[in-house]
Amino acid sequence: MRTILTLSTLLLSFSLTNLHSQDLFVKSDLQGLKLKIGETFEPETYAENLKGERLACPYTFYYNKQGVFSRAKAISYDRNKGEIQANAPGKHEVVAVCLGLGDQRLSRTFDVEVGYAMVKEITITVPKDNYVSTYLDLSFDVVDEQGFERDGQKLNLTSSSEILSIDNTNNVKAIASGTAKLTAELDGVSATVEIKVSENPLSKIEITSNQEVARTGDVVRYTATGFDSSGNEIKNLPFEYTFYGKSFDVSESAAGTILNDGRFVAEEPGNYSISATLGDITSSKPLRVVARDIKREVYRVGNTVVPDKRTSDFWIFEGVDGRDYAVTGTHSADGTAFFWDVTDPTNMKKIDSIKVDARTVNDVKVSQDGTVAIISREGASNRKNGIFILDVTNPYDVKVLSEYTKNLNGGVHNLFIDNDHAYVLGTGERYYILNIEDPTNPVEVGMFEVGKEGQNIHDVWIEDGIAYSSNWRDGVYLVDVGNGIAGGSPSNPVPFSNYTYASGANHAAFPFKSKSTGTFYVVLCDEIFPEGVNLTEPEITAGFCHFVDFTDLDNPVEVAKFEVPGTGSHNLWVDEDVLYVAMYGGGVRVVDISGELVGDLFRQDREIGYTMTGSPNGFIQNATMSWGAQVYKGYVFYSDMYSGLGVAKVSEDKPDTSNENQYIERTGIPD
Repeated sequence: MRTILTLSTLLLSFSLTNLHSQDLFVKSDLQGLKLKIGETFEPETYAENLKGERLACPYTFYYNKQGVFSRAKAISYDRNKGEIQANAPGKHEVVAVCLGLGDQRLSRTFDVEVGYAMVKEITITVPKDNYVSTYLDLSFDVVDEQGFERDGQKLNLTSSSEILSIDNTNNVKAIASGTAKLTAELDGVSATVEIKVSENPLSKIEITSNQEVARTGDVVRYTATGFDSSGNEIKNLPFEYTFYGKSFDVSESAAGTILNDGRFVAEEPGNYSISATLGDITSSKPLRVVARDIKREVYRVGNTVVPDKRTSDFWIFEGVDGRDYAVTGTHSADGTAFFWDVTDPTNMKKIDSIKVDARTVNDVKVSQDGTVAIISREGASNRKNGIFILDVTNPYDVKVLSEYTKNLNGGVHNLFIDNDHAYVLGTGERYYILNIEDPTNPVEVGMFEVGKEGQNIHDVWIEDGIAYSSNWRDGVYLVDVGNGIAGGSPSNPVPFSNYTYASGANHAAFPFKSKSTGTFYVVLCDEIFPEGVNLTEPEITAGFCHFVDFTDLDNPVEVAKFEVPGTGSHNLWVDEDVLYVAMYGGGVRVVDISGELVGDLFRQDREIGYTMTGSPNGFIQNATMSWGAQVYKGYVFYSDMYSGLGVAKVSEDKPDTSNENQYIERTGIPD
């Protein structure tokens, strides 16, 4: 039933103006709700205070969350009827939003399950060769009558013979040789396959590796070879690789990652044993793992504090006069962009500024020749957002060349300049491509969008004629805008590869080819605010950087990650097999990404060092909120939302530990 507001309810809502959202909790009969496809439901949602008292929500609405800033139509909401409708099966996160209790926006996520239709077809895939004492690598595909695939559905498995053993979680093990029929059943629909189990032909296994001693983070490759009793090699055996280890540090557990193809990487120094097994035959090989020993001092060289505004993105460039300059934007402020002379990183100077009608100048970029800059704008008072194109031939006297707003009234969050073209994100759903050969008269020549339900693009990066667009829940898209790999151009952008991942939070992408291995990667970094965005105090962030091997464009594979516990990622840079990534509250991190990459790079001790980028004179004093990093002429420049533009240097020296756990008297020498 819909809530009918009484006068007393309305008066109560006005009295709650100063009540914090932590004091109220959203409750709803959505929790645990189960629906059928096509079924509708009118939720009852309300707020409850710490005393358990129920407060009516003056206004509620609902949406089905699928990834960051993305909404899905698997469950849709009809505002006029106040109903949700189930459109696709599965488990869904439905967000209920309660408005009108003071100035608060209260919300909570509820789990709603939409049932599948009856099963139409089951398909079982069986390996060619199956051996006694091994678990069989089976796969089951279940399709219902409406064409939806059931993921993670537990089937009823039975075997016609005792040569197959089936446990409670549907693991199937071969325990004797022979032939058996395996049947999978659900909803009265079944499929049966015949499985032949052979005696284990192995007499012994020999295991070899490319390293006897490795550092943490080094990928060691193991190869197992099987032989029969006559000493003949047996090809294509499904070995299972495992490892056991003992850390040199008794307070640490030996940990690592081992893959089915025999690749192993350790996270802790210690002694390890890597094994290859098939049935009851096994062989092991020892490995000694030592510390990576790459820690270096990262010290701050200079900082230009902007004390009264939040700083957003930045760009460092060489001017036509040969000196070095920077431009920085501002966030939730007054539309100002600042220009700096950074020729001497220890003494950076503000030299000019441009103020436009906007609340946020989120992104700034400069052309390769150092003559033209573009700044984005959001929150214009007249709703004409878009971009400004600037003449930065003389950064001490920046001039406006043109303003462009077509299709961009919703605001421009990010942009990029490449070879007389600007790639400008409009309304978050697509980017427009402008020819800026004449910067006083930009002309739209192309546009790219994913073309999916709930599409949303956050950022775009151009390199070698390929646009890498970060599309939140739709991951990264590689688009030919002049490379030629797919016949694309700025006026005809052609997507040719894509990768998505579960969190749906792809915020930024950076491509690089490993100098040490030649592998082509794209690093995809998340942006997640678990408790929402709050610009008045240090924020809670989450997420990490995903390393995706794009060597095979038709089959990109995520191979590694860099995650700093307790903080999230933002913008990044890669140079000479080193990652420089702004981790919001975790500062700017410098990471060794040389060699083959597998597993958790942070836990493998690949971090070279870091610098916390806050300032005692910042917009929020002593708070770090690193926005981005850029390597330029041997320095690491960065922007911090609370402290402006800074620069750091990675030393050749190891970190100084002389003050570790020491009380330091800042006004004199300690006793």
